[in-house]
Amino acid sequence: MELGKRGEMAGGGATALATEPELVEVLPAHRLDAQAVAAWLRPRLPASFDGRLRIRQFQGGQSNPTYHLATSAGDFVLRKKPPGRLLPSAHAVDREYRVMRALAGSAVPVPATLGLCEDDTVIGTTFFVMQHVPGRLMGTRFAQHGTPQERRAINADLVRVLAELHRVDWRAVGLADFGRPERFFERQLKRWSAQWEAARTEAVPAMESLIGWLRQHLPREEETAIVHGDYRLGNVLVHPTEPRLAAVLDWELATLGHPLADLAYLCIGHHLPPEEGGFEGLDLEAEGLPTQQACVASYCAHAGRALPEDFDRYVVFSMFRLASICAGVYKRALDGNAADARALDFRERYLRIAERGWALAQRSSVSD
Repeated sequence: MELGKRGEMAGGGATALATEPELVEVLPAHRLDAQAVAAWLRPRLPASFDGRLRIRQFQGGQSNPTYHLATSAGDFVLRKKPPGRLLPSAHAVDREYRVMRALAGSAVPVPATLGLCEDDTVIGTTFFVMQHVPGRLMGTRFAQHGTPQERRAINADLVRVLAELHRVDWRAVGLADFGRPERFFERQLKRWSAQWEAARTEAVPAMESLIGWLRQHLPREEETAIVHGDYRLGNVLVHPTEPRLAAVLDWELATLGHPLADLAYLCIGHHLPPEEGGFEGLDLEAEGLPTQQACVASYCAHAGRALPEDFDRYVVFSMFRLASICAGVYKRALDGNAADARALDFRERYLRIAERGWALAQRSSVSD
C-alpha cells in the first residue's frame, strides 16, 4: 500500500521523513458513493455505527486507490481497483484481501479485514475494507530516519518479518491454490515481459537486454513460500512509538513463489543511488543500514536456510520487474488514470532502473 509522503514510490525518490499517512480530499477521478459505502458497512460494523461517514483519500500511491473511512464505530481503510482500462492481472484487490485473511494470527502483522465486495453495482468495482492501523510511514527500502540505533532495530525487524512470512505453511492457512509453485521465475519473467510490452511507450534497449539475459540466467531452484511481491519499508507501517513493524500492507502482487524473490527485491536499494530511493555510495554503518551481505545473512538465520549462491541473478530479475512496474505506472499516467499526479515522473525512473539492472547483469559472476 503506497501511502503518504514517502521518499520512495514504487522504488524511487528521495529520502522522506517519518510521517503519518497523508490524507487529502478524494480526487475527482476516484470519487465514491458515500451512501453506498455506508450501506455496505452497516451490517459489518457494531451497532454504534450511526451511518455517518467521512471519506478521504490516502495520497502518494501508484497502485490501488485507498481511502480512510472515519465512522462513529472507528476508523477503517477501503481499497479498490483504479478506474479505466487496466493492465492484465494488475490491481488484484481480491487477492490482497485473501492473503491478509490467511495471515491473520500469524507472526506477520496484518490489518484485520472486514469484508470483500465483488459486486460492481456498489461503487463500480471490487473493493475490500480493513481496520485502520496507526503507524508511521518511513519511506525508502530500509529505515533512514531516526537515530542509527532506531534504524538498525527497524531494519532488523523488516528482515525478520520477511523471514516469518516465508515460514508460514501456505497449505495450512488455505492458500494451496493461491499460485502455481512450479517454474516460478520462468512464469514471472513471462508475466513481467508481457506487462512491459503492454506498458511500453518507446524503445528501451536495456529492457530488451535484461529480458535476453534473464532467459539464460534465471534461477532454476524450486522453492515455494507465500511471497509478498513488493516487500520494502515503503509498504509497511512502523509502530507509532516503537522500532518495530505494526502492519505489512500492499499485498496486491502476493502469490506463491520463490522466497528469495522477495529478499532480492528488498535488496534492490543496495544497487540504486539515493535519488532513486537507494543507498549506493552511502556510509551504511553510519546510517544504520545493513549491507546486502548482512541483510541476506540475517534473513537466512531467521528463515533457517543456507546462504544462497549467485544472489545477483535474483537481484537482476527484481530490477527488471521493478522497471516493468514503474513503466506501468507511467503508462497509467499517460492514460489519465494514475492514483497520483507524480506518476509522470516514472518515465525517468524506469529508464534508470533498467540501466542499473543491465549494468549489474553485465558485471555479475553468474554462470550456468
